[in-house]
Amino acid sequence: MELDHIFICTQKDAPEAELLKAFGLLEGSRNVHLGQGTANRRFFFHNTMLELLWLDNPKDAQSELTRPTGLFERCSLSDTSTSPFGFCFRPTNSGAKNSSDAETKAPFPAWDYRPSFFPKSLAAEVGLAPLTEPMWFFLSFASRPSNRKDIKDSKEPLNHEIGFKELTAVVIQGMHSEELSLPAECVNSVDGFAIKQGDTHLIELEFDGGGARKSHDFRPALPLVLRW
Repeated sequence: MELDHIFICTQKDAPEAELLKAFGLLEGSRNVHLGQGTANRRFFFHNTMLELLWLDNPKDAQSELTRPTGLFERCSLSDTSTSPFGFCFRPTNSGAKNSSDAETKAPFPAWDYRPSFFPKSLAAEVGLAPLTEPMWFFLSFASRPSNRKDIKDSKEPLNHEIGFKELTAVVIQGMHSEELSLPAECVNSVDGFAIKQGDTHLIELEFDGGGARKSHDFRPALPLVLRW
């Protein structure tokens, strides 16, 4: 499997997105997840997407359908032990002609979540993990932004003023337990991923191999460090 996108829970309407724009990232289209109770602002790259996610309708987020995802707790940002992150994965080389037919299911223990805005035949496979870890989930039907016909048609910006193209490494910090869940262990074995113990939640993203040896820390507004 490979990374499809990352979400970071934010304040309502994600004012933190303005910091990313000022840094040199071009914002893509926004979504409201009807029935799920969340909305987002998005930044697309050639191989992934960064999503700033917030509670748009708390009642929907606490519905019988959505409550098991933990999105209400994550987006409430009220408990520092709860991870505000989510990592979505897809089949390796998705969208390519040689994509593996074997990767049709999540490679970790998961349950099927079928939000109302998905076609009835599709589901997100949500990993069985505590709220102290990020939300791990798998979309068997997802593909790289650079390969998506719908992305090209809607002209989502993939080339940014800062020059970033591809995400090449991820470090996740902030686990509050010594033992990782099975989904987290699976993610920790993915090439380019590292999970570390830490007192605070933080994501470090490396773009294009980190050859420039530069970095930018968005804390305290966002628990995010970018390296390139």
